[in-house]
Amino acid sequence: NPIIKITGQVKKDGAYYFGPYPNVYAAEETVHFIQKVFPLRRCHGYQGRPCLYYHLGQCLGCCFKEVPEEEYAVQTKRIKSFLNGNTAQVKKQLTARMERAAGQLEFERAAEIRDQLHYIEVTVEKQKIISNDKTPRDLFNFYLDKGWLSIQVFFIRQARLMKREKRLFPVV
Repeated sequence: NPIIKITGQVKKDGAYYFGPYPNVYAAEETVHFIQKVFPLRRCHGYQGRPCLYYHLGQCLGCCFKEVPEEEYAVQTKRIKSFLNGNTAQVKKQLTARMERAAGQLEFERAAEIRDQLHYIEVTVEKQKIISNDKTPRDLFNFYLDKGWLSIQVFFIRQARLMKREKRLFPVV
């Protein structure tokens, strides 16, 4: 069953990777937000009864029933769209909820929603898109100057720079 999580490593395992996220706290908050809005699996799987997350609407129910693959496919499609930067609809809904909470003098709730909007901006919208297609690429470059060799490797996934490795070597 698919699950969303934060990782520091990009592996060739068929998973979808998004990032990099320089602000770990904002990334964690965005994952919590996604788990609430686009539930997948929050529990450890079949346990014969609904888990607490299922009752909160944050788990599709693999804790006590077989969830159809299509149901997961719909959610993963929504999550990928969201993490690819298609945030307008979700932000519009959040802004309306924030304004409603402020109008009802629920300022603490309005502030929480404002923070969620900020986390979305930091983690989803500020990533550098550096290509026009989604072909995974590893770019290598080097520079030689005054007896030093600099090598840089850029790992590009889903049109975004995921990671950059750099090494400096003395040239004798």
